[in-house]
Amino acid sequence: MDVQFFAETYQKLNASTLALLAEIYHPEVVFEDPAHRVQGLDSLEQYFQHLFENVTGCHFYIKEQFQQQDIGFVTWKMVFIHTKLNKGQPVEVHGVSQIQFSDGLVKYHRDYFDLGSMLYEHVPLVGWAVRQLKQRLSQ
Repeated sequence: MDVQFFAETYQKLNASTLALLAEIYHPEVVFEDPAHRVQGLDSLEQYFQHLFENVTGCHFYIKEQFQQQDIGFVTWKMVFIHTKLNKGQPVEVHGVSQIQFSDGLVKYHRDYFDLGSMLYEHVPLVGWAVRQLKQRLSQ
């Protein structure tokens, strides 16, 4: 497997296609993002199931891909609709995934993205405070 196959698979990923995870991830995968660290394919599948529980739509748009030997990077935009965020309207999150292959599968995956733009900015009261803080920091 290569970074292109990984990216193509992620563009197909949704609540009903979680079985695809087993096609790209190593049984001993370590997955990290700004909020979680998950070890093992079974735990990763449970993590994704939980993420999709209140999501009514989610799609990854792959922008760029790079791979050198067993290390790859993918830049992406995720657009999702969560029943409890942003009044049910779409939320866009831009990020980068660092992946490392072993035995033809992804054994390490780390996502880098702004957790505030994904989550905190879309929660009543907390969102207002985060936006105010960002505005003050930019002055």
